[in-house]
Amino acid sequence: MPLDTQQIGPGAIRMCPNDNVAVARADLEPGHASLEHGPACVQPVPRGHKVALQAIGAGEPVVRLGTSIGRARHAIQSGQHVHVHNLSAEPTVQPDESEFCSARRPLEQVPAERRAVFHGIVREGGRVGTRNFIGLIPTVNCSATVARRIADHFNRGPGWLPGTIDGVLALTHSTGCGLSADSTGFRLRERTLAGFARHPNFGGLMLIGLGCETMQIERLLAVHPLAVAGGRLRKITVQEEGGSQSTIRRGIAEVAAMLSAVADVKRAPVDASHLTIGLRCGGADTFCSLSANPAVGHAIDLLVRQGGTAILAETPELLDAAQLLTRRAETPHVAHALLERFDWWGTYAGSELGHGATSHAPAAGSGRALAGVEHALGTLLKGGSSSLRAVYQYAKQVTERGLVFMDSPGFDPCSATGQIAGGANLICFTTGSGSPFGCKPAPCLKLASTSQLYHGQAEDMDFNCGTVLEGDETLADCGARIFARRLAVASGERTKSEALGYGDNEFVPWQVGAVC
Repeated sequence: MPLDTQQIGPGAIRMCPNDNVAVARADLEPGHASLEHGPACVQPVPRGHKVALQAIGAGEPVVRLGTSIGRARHAIQSGQHVHVHNLSAEPTVQPDESEFCSARRPLEQVPAERRAVFHGIVREGGRVGTRNFIGLIPTVNCSATVARRIADHFNRGPGWLPGTIDGVLALTHSTGCGLSADSTGFRLRERTLAGFARHPNFGGLMLIGLGCETMQIERLLAVHPLAVAGGRLRKITVQEEGGSQSTIRRGIAEVAAMLSAVADVKRAPVDASHLTIGLRCGGADTFCSLSANPAVGHAIDLLVRQGGTAILAETPELLDAAQLLTRRAETPHVAHALLERFDWWGTYAGSELGHGATSHAPAAGSGRALAGVEHALGTLLKGGSSSLRAVYQYAKQVTERGLVFMDSPGFDPCSATGQIAGGANLICFTTGSGSPFGCKPAPCLKLASTSQLYHGQAEDMDFNCGTVLEGDETLADCGARIFARRLAVASGERTKSEALGYGDNEFVPWQVGAVC
């Protein structure tokens, strides 16, 4: 992966030469040809479902995306509809330690002087931002309303903000108290807040506490020092200010005082190694694995060769691709770190904390049989073919270059929150059903798997990958367009969700453990 060997026929698409099934591009009737030199359908095959390209004996593997996705329950004729009625899932293949790192690839980087360039905002310590926000971070939910009121004053007031400031963002959340300071849940929340506080897309920052909460401002700063210079870091506490209204007035004054310093920024040319992309997929359908996800994979390989970073996540949705990821691990240590996170999820999903959650639950709206290994394969395609260089726990600062993995739930806002806390300065979001998702302070580029979705939800979709399904361009060409579009967005071009003002409510830190 990514896949270069597409065969697009009049009725279906095959992704790998050894696939014995293809995916119907439209509803197929008996007699309809599937591939150019393939069989005709012998029964109706709904759009997005699989059609057999050859006879498959009972118990034989059904191969899609170059990998067995299950076995035939009984003999399947060439041209038959392949679905849950005649396809049974296989047990997840456990990774073989002898195969660790067997599919890793040498890192072939473009020399620095030949790298692609975007216009970013250079911060202290060489950090590079793609946007310029002022962040208001309440340490506890009890100060969330105060933070929101301060932000609203500037975002809704006429002409309050200079044009070089993208907004005042209140990162409100649900806890910050009721947690033991020694608990996993507390450490996750603290790490997430600190990750956003140091994010290069914030030119100014204000921490807003209540005063008596577990998540104290001074502890946060002591454990996670912040590099914000020039008087652009402020701290206020409701109980010390004499109440909410006094705090709101003080907060407005403090933000107003830092406006000129935050606004005094100019974008400068920097190379693509300063891009860190969070990879997301929401409302997936079968076509995501045929167009958007593998095209993004090509774009990620381009980025990695430029010295950039991509963060693959969604642990529950990748459990059934564990053996493929461990083969791509840069070192056995990386492979073991990945399996440790997968093992943790196996326990978590069945415990009281996990509430009996299934380990892989495709979106109900996808309308497709995207379960087990088939869904995991589609998710993995976003990571291209580069070696996996590191594994990070949720919201930890990403320091390794290249393709990395971050442990996270599959839930879109929660997973993206962890990626942004880890340093993602742009999110790439593929979808088959559509989504208005935004995730301030990082711009979110949404890629539609089909032209039908792109045109049907044009107000929310940024990029059409359906051209691949129609045979108008190759995956590699589509990936190159995605890479160029990322550079434009990183340079300041607004995405659809930004133009609509979305992204204030998608700050959703992962909540683990009891709140008491």
